[in-house]
Amino acid sequence: MNTFPKAESFPASIIQSKIMGPNPLKLCEELLDGHAIEPESVVLDLGSGTGITSCMLAREYGFFTYAIDLWSEPGENMRFFEEMGLSNRSICPVKADATQGLPFATGFFDAVVSIDSYNYFGRDPEYLGTKLLPYIKVDGMLYLAFPGMVHDCHDDLPECLLASWTPEQLDYMHDMSWWRKLISQTGNVEIVSMYQMACTIEAWTDWLACDNDYARNDRAAIEAGALDYLNTIAVVLRRL
Repeated sequence: MNTFPKAESFPASIIQSKIMGPNPLKLCEELLDGHAIEPESVVLDLGSGTGITSCMLAREYGFFTYAIDLWSEPGENMRFFEEMGLSNRSICPVKADATQGLPFATGFFDAVVSIDSYNYFGRDPEYLGTKLLPYIKVDGMLYLAFPGMVHDCHDDLPECLLASWTPEQLDYMHDMSWWRKLISQTGNVEIVSMYQMACTIEAWTDWLACDNDYARNDRAAIEAGALDYLNTIAVVLRRL
C-alpha cells in the first residue's frame, strides 16, 4: 500500500527541483492525516517557499490556497502552479513577511498549514498570538511541521550536528517540551496534539538525494549520526 499517494503523485524531477529540505510533501501528507479542514476551505500555506506544498494543498486536498513567502517570487510560483494544472481560482501566491503581520482581513483563513518554516519566526513568544491568530477564524485549525530536537542540547552540541550547521543555525531547533511551553503562553489557542513525526528519516533521505549545494552540505551531519538528535515535530492547534 502506498503510504504517501498525494506526495508521490508529483514527478520525482519536480520534487528534486523544488524541495528545499526534508521532503515537505511527505511531511505535509503525514501531518494532514485525519485532518479537520473542510474541502474548499481558504487555507494559508505559511512559509511556502517554492510553492510545492501549496500546489499539493490545492490540487490534492481541494483547498483554496494562499502561498505566502518572503523569499520566493509570486510570478515564478504562479507559472509553476499553472504548469501543474492550477489556476488563480484555486491558488494565489503572495510575497509577505510573516513577522510583520499579513496583508489580509482578520478572520480571513479557515486554516493554516506550515511545513519546515514555523520554527524560524514562531520562536518569538508574541508571534502566534499577535501576528498569526488574528487572521484565523474562530475554531480554525493550524497544522505545523518543523525540524526539532529529540532533547534540547544547545549547551553541549554534538559534533555530528556541527558537521553541517553552526550553533546559530541550530538555535532554530528545539524539543517538544520547549515548544509546548512556548505555545502554552498564548491565549485563544488549544494544543490539540504535538508529536514526533514518523516520516522524518524518509523525508531526509529524499532531500539528501537531491543534487544541490544545500543538500550536499547537510549530508555530512546526517551521515555522522545527526538524526539520533534531530526529529520533526508536528503541532496541531485550534483557534479558540
